[in-house]
Amino acid sequence: MKRIVKAVWGKLIPGTRVRCLALSAAASIILHAQNFTPIFSFDGADGMSPYGRLIQGADGNLYGTTVTGGANYFGSVFKITPDGKFTTLYSFCSQSGCADGELPEAGLVKACNGDFYGTTNSGGAYGAGTIFRITRAGTLTTLYSFNGQDAGYPTAGLIQAADGDLYGTTTRGGPYLYDGTIFKITPNGAFTLVHTFNGTDGNYPSAALVQGFGGDLYGTTSEGGGSAGSGTIFRITRGGALTTLHIFDGTHGEDPGAPLIQASDGNFYGVTEFNTVAGHGTIFRITPDGTFTSLHTLDDTDGGVSTAALVQATDGDLYGTTQSYGVLGFGTIFKITLNGVFTTVHTFAGGAGGESPVAGLIQDTNGDFYGTTGAGGDNGMPGSGVIFRFSEGLSPFVETWPVIGKVGEIVRILGTNLAGATSVTFDGTPATFGVISPSEIVAEIPTGAKSGTVQVVTHGDTLSSNVPFRVL
Repeated sequence: MKRIVKAVWGKLIPGTRVRCLALSAAASIILHAQNFTPIFSFDGADGMSPYGRLIQGADGNLYGTTVTGGANYFGSVFKITPDGKFTTLYSFCSQSGCADGELPEAGLVKACNGDFYGTTNSGGAYGAGTIFRITRAGTLTTLYSFNGQDAGYPTAGLIQAADGDLYGTTTRGGPYLYDGTIFKITPNGAFTLVHTFNGTDGNYPSAALVQGFGGDLYGTTSEGGGSAGSGTIFRITRGGALTTLHIFDGTHGEDPGAPLIQASDGNFYGVTEFNTVAGHGTIFRITPDGTFTSLHTLDDTDGGVSTAALVQATDGDLYGTTQSYGVLGFGTIFKITLNGVFTTVHTFAGGAGGESPVAGLIQDTNGDFYGTTGAGGDNGMPGSGVIFRFSEGLSPFVETWPVIGKVGEIVRILGTNLAGATSVTFDGTPATFGVISPSEIVAEIPTGAKSGTVQVVTHGDTLSSNVPFRVL
């Protein structure tokens, strides 16, 4: 198929036919023959305590946040190449009174306009946190300042839903002040409160939302929901109609502080920080209609406490981290099948290798995993944290952005070493495409395309998409 870069790229300018749909429902990925390498140690001045998960940008670099440290010691945004070249993009509290926010506890979300969006837990015009946009070059714009009454003190990141708006949670605020909220905000900053928790339907939602395949949003509250006050799992429409799917009673977990993921089988998976029987966390599965199954209870050996989202690898298994316990006491990386077979694949040893991985893993399109630890490292201030690469031998792949679209619409395809691409197909149907950079291709969904795997042929290799692309 002839490649027409100008014609394809022309549809990506403002007001054209690019479909902006959520990536949050897509399964993520991971690997299989252990190879753990720290690639960067924070020294405090460049950031400290990276608690949010990394995200891969269209340029092939990884982007993230630190809660503290940076030039002003109130957190930072950074980028790092897959081989470890680090750049600080922004240090929070650069404005008078920290009007630009401080203490970003969550990672970033990559929006369809190419910018990143995130939250800070405090700071802003009223001291209750902010929502911000930041470009890959590091230009930050504060879109909204929480006032603590409408909502406030977000600890979770945002997601971009199929309607193009961004959705998130706050741990406090609303008419009940201490129960938390769900909100949406447009990419340009128009804010709307979607739901206020009241305790009965849960309170203190500390994790990000996820959009299910059917379009509804799913999430957790860390507390409330019943007499035990152990947390809930809920479904909510984008219009604000909330349904409680499960109430934790402690025996099969409590305090589900990590985001859910929807796996390839259509079910949601998550972790709780504790349970009242063993004292440690639980890994669970729940169907979209609310049938709950406890898959594994963590212990002192395999890692006791986890607040990180799971990620589904190309091998079909789920991977995650625990921030404490394990054989050496500094946390672990584990994998678990969808049926609950659990394996510890790495044990953190502290020091240069890092300790206490608070955030979950991501899989880069080069096939390797990347993650952070909240402490440890060997550069300057002790315990500032590290960024690491972890490989289990999985092959490179491509990621479509978004993962759903109609014939004639434009899709970005992210990958590694794409400059020599010779063909792009949607479930076998050739597509017109253009190579934008070694890490990005744009392609038009071709007439006759069906839902299935997107493949890119380059340098004699065939790279397949990590999840099936759905043609509407």
